[in-house]
Amino acid sequence: MAKRRSNGEGTLRLRADGRWEMTIMDGFRDDGKRRFKTFYGKTQKEVKAKAKGYRDAKDSGLVVDVNYLFPEWANIWYENHRDNIAPTTQENYRYTLRILNEGFARRRIADVKPYDIEMFLKKLRRDGRSDSCLAQCRGMLYQIFNKAEANDLIRKNPVRFAEKMRKTSPVQRKECFTAEEVTALMELLPDNRIGWSIRLLLGTGMRSQELLALEPRHIEPDGSCIHIRQAINMIKGTAVIGTPKSRDSYRDVPVPESIREYAVKLRTTETKFIWEMKKKDAPCNPATFRDHFKKALEEIPDVRVLTPHSCRHTYVSQMQALGVDLATIQSIVGHADVDMTQHYLHVQESIRQDAISRFSKAFTSDTTDPDKPTDGACKVVQFPRVG
Repeated sequence: MAKRRSNGEGTLRLRADGRWEMTIMDGFRDDGKRRFKTFYGKTQKEVKAKAKGYRDAKDSGLVVDVNYLFPEWANIWYENHRDNIAPTTQENYRYTLRILNEGFARRRIADVKPYDIEMFLKKLRRDGRSDSCLAQCRGMLYQIFNKAEANDLIRKNPVRFAEKMRKTSPVQRKECFTAEEVTALMELLPDNRIGWSIRLLLGTGMRSQELLALEPRHIEPDGSCIHIRQAINMIKGTAVIGTPKSRDSYRDVPVPESIREYAVKLRTTETKFIWEMKKKDAPCNPATFRDHFKKALEEIPDVRVLTPHSCRHTYVSQMQALGVDLATIQSIVGHADVDMTQHYLHVQESIRQDAISRFSKAFTSDTTDPDKPTDGACKVVQFPRVG
């Protein structure tokens, strides 16, 4: 028999299935009739705690009546957040969002606990998902629940209290070319568009997506500077012109004197972009460029066939080995490192020019100067790899 409690505390009873049930009055409906809220628990203490938690949350203004299913709220979050995401990143977000929606398809956001987050991530690992995938899923879950917490839809973000998964594979060090390989590439690459482009990637630290988006107007007539104002974005497999990767990616890149002639050659074209597909005014697809890059490197003896992005890692490691300070390097390559942002503001142009001058001297093939190496190789020892 139900036990009626005093002063609006509700009705408490033991159900036939062994659970305790507590029903409280929860205001009035639009038609003027009383509205009731029911809670269930294994013990009286548990069900009373649930009812009290509900009352406390309601008294503090927490909106508990709107309890979205996870996919509903996740999609609302994404639609409101997508304008802050680069087009190429949006595809990655949608892929990760599908994984999350499948994993929490029937769960309501207020019911998801830290334990549920941990079990979900462990299941992904059992299913063979990579450490990178797990990190992306956890990161997106944090953002989704953080926005729900900020909008008073949940009391706390469960991801904040979920234990992090230990990585199963060691951190892969980013590959870059050795000093000897850079010297060989500078000397032996073909005198054509792909050869000029690879030299420019090695000597400026540009991203290949930035190179492929260059128009002749972005390169100074004497090849001394390249203005990064746009980049290739991939939209459903199609290369389109979009914004650079980050705010710090908008920059003016000084070109070492020893490779300026290649920048001049690249800008000497009648096409809209320095790299184009067969279709007029259509920027080159990065996959096509990677094929040209691979074929060119396969023709150079004693040089590993790495990726175009390895040129960027190589540039950073070379400049570090040459004694250039990290703040200057980052101002040139456009890394969006929050910790170094303040340092960017104090990098003077004279220091930047000195940095690229060091590069030019280190990898010149001119041996007429008796003070320079007679074997044409750079005397800088093998550069440390970028971690």
